[in-house]
Amino acid sequence: MATEFKLPDLGEGVEAGDVVSVLVAEGDTIEIDQSVLELETDKALVEVPSSVAGTVTEIHINAGDRVPVGSLLISVEEGEQSAPSPPEPEAEAPAPAPKEESQVAEAPPHPYTAQRPTPPAPKPPAPASNGDPIPAAPSTRRLARELGVNLTQVAGSGPGGRISQDDIKAAVRDRQTGGPAPTAPVQLPDFSRWGNIERQPLSKVRQIIAKNMSQAWQQVAHVTQFDRADVTDLEAFRQRNKEKTEALGAKLTPTVLALKAIITALKTFPQFNASLDAGANEIILKHYYNLGIAVDTERGLLVPVIKDVDRKDILELALELGDISQRARTGKIGLEELQGGTFTVTNLGSLGVGEFTPIVNHPEVAILGFGRAREEATVREGRIEPRLIMPLALSYDHRVIDGADGARFMRKIVDALENPELMLMGG
Repeated sequence: MATEFKLPDLGEGVEAGDVVSVLVAEGDTIEIDQSVLELETDKALVEVPSSVAGTVTEIHINAGDRVPVGSLLISVEEGEQSAPSPPEPEAEAPAPAPKEESQVAEAPPHPYTAQRPTPPAPKPPAPASNGDPIPAAPSTRRLARELGVNLTQVAGSGPGGRISQDDIKAAVRDRQTGGPAPTAPVQLPDFSRWGNIERQPLSKVRQIIAKNMSQAWQQVAHVTQFDRADVTDLEAFRQRNKEKTEALGAKLTPTVLALKAIITALKTFPQFNASLDAGANEIILKHYYNLGIAVDTERGLLVPVIKDVDRKDILELALELGDISQRARTGKIGLEELQGGTFTVTNLGSLGVGEFTPIVNHPEVAILGFGRAREEATVREGRIEPRLIMPLALSYDHRVIDGADGARFMRKIVDALENPELMLMGG
């Protein structure tokens, strides 16, 4: 009996993908769960497994085709070895947000349960300034400066286009909740007038990264605080246990140890493990700890998520971090592994970077960046000693988190990193 195998639902927010390669040929005998093609979606490169067994009689797609969910992929003549298709597994609880909110999934790929409200209808665009004075009272101008609103981008609702304080507040609300529909891209000059140029199409992942970063910058009231941690004792601990961990098939990296420090701080300051529902004027506090780890890949930045970090010991985290990072780099990461994050970590220290400013992975409200630790001359108890100092950068959404809490959170991280034995014993 001939059976048509169609592209199954690949997860929330994934409606189609590009065929990278077809892994079977006509006449091949396939089994249930055998991969039949590689598909690049907006979030990851995935292998699509067959839900039927038998002989492939016809292939309906080719490499390079864009196929939506439900498209016919292959026809299979089912044999005696075929088994009924297993029921589709239920989706994991970290339910999806709208497509706009996905992280190197749409926000980077981190969907959430809370649905964002429908954005307000866009206001007519403000006319470009032609050098004439902008009609607004001094008090309105002062409010615009305080809230970071560009008056030339605000449409005045008063007589003659006069801008009121309500117009300024509406512009801020638009910015916080997604705002009006995006304007058309800026028209670029013809660069070929000055020399040879080359145009390269953005990959699907790079397009999503660009979209997500723009969205995060527009929707989050970013603040970044910097600090430094003396990780001399932490590095000594890592070196003492490095070989033992490697013998078990894992790598004890600074990032692995940092995950424990972050959990300590998140449990003390739960507002960092949250999302903001601006439409409902509510903060969504999450009572689970899923940490996204930014990974540099050839396809662009991906953020795989380690679930339930608080329930895992150092060895478990080291093994999982190594595995999930490797699969992200080779394109073998599953979509569900890019979802459900509550807080993100990015470490550029291995690339020699010191201080930098990470962008919050919306709809999360905070991200912690680690730079390269360097040996510095440090005064301790009246003596100058060489100590290993690591720069830290904490970016957060100022709508949810105050500066004082940002400072306290950062100090909690620093204290944990500087006292590794106490931290790892749960102190």
